[in-house]
This record gives sequence, C-alpha cells and structure tokens, in this order.
Amino acid sequence: MDKLASMAMFICVVESGSFSAAAEASQVSPTMAAKHIRTIEERLGARLLHRTTRRQQLTEVGRLYYERCRQVLAEVELAEGSALELQASPRGRLRFIAPVSFGNESLVPVLAEYLARHPDVSVDLTLDNRPPDLIDEGYELGIQIGEIHAVGLVARPLRPYRRVLAAAPAYLARHGEPDHPRQLSSHNCLGLSYWQRYDRWHLLGPAGETCEVDVKGRFTANQGTALRTAALHGAGIVLQPEALLADDLAAGRLLPVLPNWSYKPTPMYLIYAQDRRPTAKLRSMIDFVVERFGVEGRSASLSAADYIAG
Repeated sequence: MDKLASMAMFICVVESGSFSAAAEASQVSPTMAAKHIRTIEERLGARLLHRTTRRQQLTEVGRLYYERCRQVLAEVELAEGSALELQASPRGRLRFIAPVSFGNESLVPVLAEYLARHPDVSVDLTLDNRPPDLIDEGYELGIQIGEIHAVGLVARPLRPYRRVLAAAPAYLARHGEPDHPRQLSSHNCLGLSYWQRYDRWHLLGPAGETCEVDVKGRFTANQGTALRTAALHGAGIVLQPEALLADDLAAGRLLPVLPNWSYKPTPMYLIYAQDRRPTAKLRSMIDFVVERFGVEGRSASLSAADYIAG
C-alpha cells in the first residue's frame, strides 16, 4: 500500500479517535482504514495502537510515529505547494524599503524594467536611511548597507557600497587639491549627520593602503543629495556614493578628489524574512535585484545569524 496514504490514514485515526470516524472522513470503508494501520504495524514490527472496544490509545512507538508522520506530511504539502507556486505568475503589491541614495540613483532607474517584466505586480518603495525593520513594519524586502543585527532574516550579498570624494572646480581653485587623505583635515568636508562618526573618514587607497583621517566642516546634512548640492555650489569636499556623483563628475560640474582613494567599501545586503515559501512576486524581485546588483560568484543566501557569526 502507498506509504503516504497509510501515514495520512494513521493520523486521521489518531485525531478522529476511531477507525469508523477516520474512514468516514477519508471516504473509505472501516476495513480499509484498519488495513492501512495493520500494514504499517507489519512493516515496523510494532504495535501503534492499543485497541479496546471503546477507544484506541497510542503506544510509545505509535506516539513517536504519529509526530514523525505529521512532520513528513507537512513537508510533502509544502513541497507540492512550492511547486505550484513556482508555476504561478507574480502578482500583487510588494512593499520594499531601501536607503535614500542607493534607492534614488541605482534602484529606481531599473525598477521600470522589473515592472515591464511583471505587469501584474505593483511596487510600494520607501526610501529611508535607517536600518529597515521588515517584520514589525510589514516590508517584504529591504536593502541594508552595513552590519545586520536583526534575527530571523535572510541576507543576500550585493556589490559593496562605494563612496568617492569630489568637489566643485571653484572650491579646488580657492583651496587647492589635497595630495593625500591626511590633508583633508585642513579642508571643509561636508558631513553626513546620521553617521555615528561623520567627522572621521576611513579611506582605502592603492594596494590596500588605509588611512583614517579626522575631518571638519561647517555643513552637515542627513541626506547625501543635500551634500551633493552643497558641493556643487563650492561649499566643500563631499564623500558620497559614486552613483550619486557620476553625472556631475562626467559633466565636469564636480572634479574627483584623491581619485585613487575611496571610503572603505561597505557591505550591502538584500534582506527578507526567513520564509520557506516566498510568494512569486517576492521571489521574482529577489532574483531581479540579485541579477542587477549581486556579487558575482556569491549567490548563496546567508541567514542573519550566519552573517553575524561570519
């Protein structure tokens, strides 16, 4: 007899309390229900139920077998449901949260392609620089720059986040161009106020050389776009994502400062709640973001615990 069918019948007998009730629920005869249980007992060489004229009671072996059967059938149901989900078309509203500069300059420009691929999906994107709280705030997907401390998340590595130095030609004409990061301490450096130490820049240079320099400046802001605007108007040297400054550098509105140096690249992750059965829309967006921004050769997911431990 089919093992899974017999397991399902055994669970039904235990939970309904009798062979007759299980047979009625399963639309088979009581004889057939009893035959399923007898087949299992013969295969195991052990009795699963103590039978009396009034009730059945699980034996020690039967209790263990019942728990294992429930787990097995739950996994089978999950596998079949996942297979059906794979064939489903992505649809519905997806809530996504990402950092402001990365979202504006890198993510938003490619989302039009995603929406064209998946016409039944709508995206509700929030841009916020704080570490995202997916579970409590109802976001299905997020991008986080820097360390991950939350538990219960899956973290997919993306390309590290790179920031570069730049300033307006007018500023450099007035104050000169530094030759080494140590000289930044004598310049007006535009600070990002939500950084814990916005007055200390950790820079990475040629051949892995590093330099930590204490900087000062007369203007700070909580968004990189404001610092970019200040830099364009000659207020000082800005340290911001290369995607945010790329157009200005290409047009000459800003000039690279210390082009062989950049802020130490920061790890960036695509994060989502641990879920053994993600929806088609979520899976499609995960695949899309990893395709566009993922790290070559590092497609494996990490749990937050794996990330912290590693």
